[in-house]
Amino acid sequence: MSNHYFKFRRFTVYQDCCAMKVGTDGVLLGAWARCGSRVLDIGTGTGLVALMMAQRCPSANVVGVEIDHESARQARDNVEASGFQHIEIVEADIRDFYEGVYDTIVCNPPYFVDSLISPDEQRTVARHAVTLTYRELVKAVCRLLADDGEFSVVIPFDSLQRFEQETVLAGLFKVRQCVVRTTPRKQPRRCLVAFRRHPAPLELTEGVIEEQPNVRTAWYQELTKEFYL
Repeated sequence: MSNHYFKFRRFTVYQDCCAMKVGTDGVLLGAWARCGSRVLDIGTGTGLVALMMAQRCPSANVVGVEIDHESARQARDNVEASGFQHIEIVEADIRDFYEGVYDTIVCNPPYFVDSLISPDEQRTVARHAVTLTYRELVKAVCRLLADDGEFSVVIPFDSLQRFEQETVLAGLFKVRQCVVRTTPRKQPRRCLVAFRRHPAPLELTEGVIEEQPNVRTAWYQELTKEFYL
C-alpha cells in the first residue's frame, strides 16, 4: 500500500485521495522542465509538479489544472500547506480551459495507451489516455503555449514515437530530449522531452537513476538535490 504522504525538503504531498501517487516520473519532470513567468501544469494530480515548479521558479505564477474533483481538492490542500503563495489549482477539463497563455507548460500525461482499462474510474482518468488523448493534449498545449514558450513532458519510451507524431502534426518542434534509464544496463524506460513553436538546435542527453538498487547516480542526485530529504 502506498504511503498517504511523501515529504520533500520544502513541502509535503498528501496523496490518499489521488489515483496517481508521487512517483519518479513526476519528480523527473518537475526537476527537469525549464522555468517561466507563467507556468501551467496539466493534470496536476496531487500538485507535485506544480509545487516543484513553484519552488524552482519563485517569481512565476503557477497554475495546476486537474479534472478529478478529489485530486483537485487534495492538490489545493497540499498547496495551502506548502506556504507557496504563487500557485493556483483549477478544477477543469484542459480541453475547456482558456485562461491566457503560458511560457512554460508541463504535463505527466496518461501513459497506458493500449492496455486494459481499470475498473476504477478515478485511476482510468489518471492513467489511461482515453479521457485525454495525446492529440487532445497537444491541441490544448498549442492553444495555451506562448509564442516563445516551452512544453515539457515525461513519456514512456515506447510511446515516444506516437506522441511525437502528434506534435509534428500540430507544428511543434522538439528542442530537448533526455532518455532515462532506471539502471545502466536496463533499456530506456522513460523520456523527458521539450517542444517549442519554432525550431532550435536539438539538445540530446541521457540519464540513469540508480547505479544499483537503492543507490542513486550522481546525475539523479544533482537533478533532484533541492527536493529530496
